[in-house]
Amino acid sequence: MDPLDGLRGHGDPECDVYLTGTVFLDIIFTGLDSAPVRGTESWARGMGSSPGGVANMATALARLGLRTSLSAAFGDDHYGEYCWDALEQGEGIDLSRSRTVAGWHSPVTVSMAYEGERTMVSHGHEAPPPEGALPECPPRARAAVASLVPGHRQDWIARAAANGGRVFADVGWDDSGDWDLGALSDLAHCEAFLPNAQEAMRYTGADCPRAAAHALTEHVPVAVVTLGADGAYAVDGRTGETARVPAIAVEALDPTGAGDVFVAGFITGSLAGWPLADRLAFAGLTAALSVREFGGSLSAPGWAEVAAWWAYARTDGGQGRDGLRRYAFLADLLPATARPGPLRRAVPTIGFGRSS
Repeated sequence: MDPLDGLRGHGDPECDVYLTGTVFLDIIFTGLDSAPVRGTESWARGMGSSPGGVANMATALARLGLRTSLSAAFGDDHYGEYCWDALEQGEGIDLSRSRTVAGWHSPVTVSMAYEGERTMVSHGHEAPPPEGALPECPPRARAAVASLVPGHRQDWIARAAANGGRVFADVGWDDSGDWDLGALSDLAHCEAFLPNAQEAMRYTGADCPRAAAHALTEHVPVAVVTLGADGAYAVDGRTGETARVPAIAVEALDPTGAGDVFVAGFITGSLAGWPLADRLAFAGLTAALSVREFGGSLSAPGWAEVAAWWAYARTDGGQGRDGLRRYAFLADLLPATARPGPLRRAVPTIGFGRSS
């Protein structure tokens, strides 16, 4: 399904969304009863391998039907080859602006999911600078996704905005403890900023997430504050429109990548021109669907999963009348006939031999 069907035309950008960052090989262990205990061996009931890091976001965007272009470095080891093939061949992501680096091994993250949380151990080295000319980065795109870094300007963000791209940004935890919005200089080029509640309150000094969201609109047109189990709150400073959407209760297996899926859902609705409340609801729904499966990019839902959830919600999904009304906009988006259940993409190993 193409969420931008009817909006495409002659002279459109070559891609819908551009992003750049580090691709990890993620190895995820699930079904642990508790955190590993020092000096003991723990057995997990489930395991999966998938491209991680920025690949989580790229996969989530591609599965929602957006033409996605990723610029990243890949190691020339088997891990890098697997990640490249999984993204390009498996997900249809444009990697023409990515490169394979000889003699550089792929970054790796091992993630252990238990009790609705996760513990991660990562290893990797910064990729060496590219040799020779690369395709133009960023390309002309409808949107770009950026992860802001305090005190560090990323020149490509300003170029993306200057080319007409709508920049959607999140931010990580500020280890310096400064929480200075002025240090996020690239925020001036962004259309939307999507921090979590703690980040938003620390950056603004507000005493509640709603106040923080309103304060952020002094710096960026649209502020979206994620509230974890309490859903999300958003403000469009240009129109004064606000939206508050509660979270959908699901049995969480692994929260890895849920934040990336939320952003991908919000971008999809934004590019499609949906009202703010629908964008927020869709973002929350896609994030909730993702935590039901293990792995970051493995768990990102597509339209088949969304359609299956909507069919279930209308029968015995326990959403109630208010919940059904909140997601009624899906009825006009989804095809009349849908798959009976979600697609199963997860493969619990890097690859099988030819005899498998």
